[in-house]
Amino acid sequence: MGSERLSGTHATDMEVLMRRGMTKGYEVFSLLTPPAYAAFVLLRKGKGHFTVNRFLRATWVGGAVGCAGGGALEYIRSSRASEATVRNRRLQHAYDTASLRANDHSTIGAILFAVLTPAIFWKRASTVNLVIGGAGIGSAIGLLTHYGRTVTGDITPDAQIPDIPATSS
Repeated sequence: MGSERLSGTHATDMEVLMRRGMTKGYEVFSLLTPPAYAAFVLLRKGKGHFTVNRFLRATWVGGAVGCAGGGALEYIRSSRASEATVRNRRLQHAYDTASLRANDHSTIGAILFAVLTPAIFWKRASTVNLVIGGAGIGSAIGLLTHYGRTVTGDITPDAQIPDIPATSS
């Protein structure tokens, strides 16, 4: 797309997809970072080096890396696709009720644990790591809650995507 300018709708669709990619990247890395960090520290360095402060810091740094990586990957993917493809993907994601429910559970968990983690571990870590790391752990727990509900049979209903005629400029 080098020197070409993106149309307004294409740029807007790319922005929505990039935000979604950042959200999904944050959720996935918030889910994968805590067990990976705990396993790394316990296997390589032992119990003496495992602290709540370092664990929470690793959690929110992992989430930030996932957020940046998800946004970058989605930007690369969307910038190389045609306007119609990007629009179609945005509409598909806008009506994906399972993904919306996963985002809701993740957000609820993040808010809840951003408040609970400082209350529980107040003297064991810095305030920034408590709040942001707690939000990362809560996001992971919310995502696991969504997957647990899906596995137990609480499946989200499918939404009907309305037919929107393509307009040409």
